[in-house]
Amino acid sequence: MMIPTVRQTLAKAYANLAMAHAAVDRGDARFGPVHFMIRGRLRKGLESGTMRLGSLLDDERARLDRPQACAWCGSRTRLQLDHLIPKSRGGPETADNAVWACRPCNGSKGAKDPLRWLAEHGRFPPLLILRRYMKLAFRYFEEREQLDGPDPGDHPFELGELPMQYPSPTELVLWVAAASDT
Repeated sequence: MMIPTVRQTLAKAYANLAMAHAAVDRGDARFGPVHFMIRGRLRKGLESGTMRLGSLLDDERARLDRPQACAWCGSRTRLQLDHLIPKSRGGPETADNAVWACRPCNGSKGAKDPLRWLAEHGRFPPLLILRRYMKLAFRYFEEREQLDGPDPGDHPFELGELPMQYPSPTELVLWVAAASDT
């Protein structure tokens, strides 16, 4: 069995995300042929280098269209900036790596990888958070010319936590719904 390259791992994960995102955007209850076609074409294009990920600026626009709320639970109170990829793990000190987090979530997550932290809490990540995570990972490995080799192991991402299977589209969210703040 061949060990996948970082590019192959990220391409597969991102293509699955695009499939899920398309289904949620369309309000589909199940994944169907159109979604599988999106996944297949995007994966092939990302692996071959004929397609690229969208800009992080697209993610920033999407975030501005949503309420200012904790990226993890949706609370609108006691918000503070949190590093999506913890700075202590090597996450960049950039706006691309910043999300809003309420104090309880930020304290609970601490320096953990967000995908691992959410999995420990039995929660699937919001799709827009997952998309940003993967774009940051892709950029990180591209800048270090590590996309076309096996996982080098010493980096701020948990590639093994990238979801390769998704719940039904009705169980997914693009962004956390703002919790009622009483």
